[in-house]
Amino acid sequence: MISLTINNKKHQHDVDENMPLLWFLRDVVGLTGTKFGCGVAQCGACTVHLDGEAVRSCVTKLSRANGKNITTIEGLSKNNDHPVQQAWISEDVPQCGYCHSGQIMSAVVLLRENPNPTDIDIDNAMAGNICRCGTYSRIRKAIHLAADIKNGKNNK
Repeated sequence: MISLTINNKKHQHDVDENMPLLWFLRDVVGLTGTKFGCGVAQCGACTVHLDGEAVRSCVTKLSRANGKNITTIEGLSKNNDHPVQQAWISEDVPQCGYCHSGQIMSAVVLLRENPNPTDIDIDNAMAGNICRCGTYSRIRKAIHLAADIKNGKNNK
């Protein structure tokens, strides 16, 4: 029996503990905001928070997640009003949008750990998140804006 708290809601299911967390979230729980990209933890589309740590859910087995707190893009905020989500909207970051739930989840952890990142800090922290459309400059700009929003310096 697997027991997880996902977006502050308890879930218990009798499933294989070797199932990747991604498929549990999408197929068992029905949270489809977390995307399948590569299946080998290289693209970042499947990034979620496991007890606050950004992890690739495509390779995170349920056995590792059992008893832990999971936050998906759906649980980041109720009204898309998290500072990173606000910045993403303000800067019109997504082109196709497929990678952006993973991008946002990674950016949230970056800003929690480094509230005032430089361009180099952002590039290093986000290097594992691939955007096939190449919106990296908008992503960087949105992360700077989210930092300003979080720090009360939003001038937009």
